[in-house]
Amino acid sequence: MPQNAAAARAVVTRLLEERFGGPDGKGPAEVVVADALLVTSELVTNAFRHGGGLTGFTAEITDDGLLLTVADASTQAPVVTERDPGAAPIGGYGWPLVRRLTEWVSVTHHLDGKDIVALIALT
Repeated sequence: MPQNAAAARAVVTRLLEERFGGPDGKGPAEVVVADALLVTSELVTNAFRHGGGLTGFTAEITDDGLLLTVADASTQAPVVTERDPGAAPIGGYGWPLVRRLTEWVSVTHHLDGKDIVALIALT
């Protein structure tokens, strides 16, 4: 299991390179890879920062795209922070960003925390 967001990004990068053979133009566009790595970073960072720690992580390529599962120790659902348009708040952008960059995202709660599953299209 990755020890931090950088290690999780490395797992995803390796998976994409193994599947698509590296940066030879046959894989996903650079912006798609960047989006996948950003979603990975956000979910893993939030597991550590807000979720009581990362308890599970999987990444796999399916026919529909990159499927990420990030588990943490919190039973609290991710929240969207209401913003004052006149203020310059720090933080709170991750969950809306994840929702925007994924085809879909689901949160499943269980006794020991939750699993967040996200699908990122690779086309």
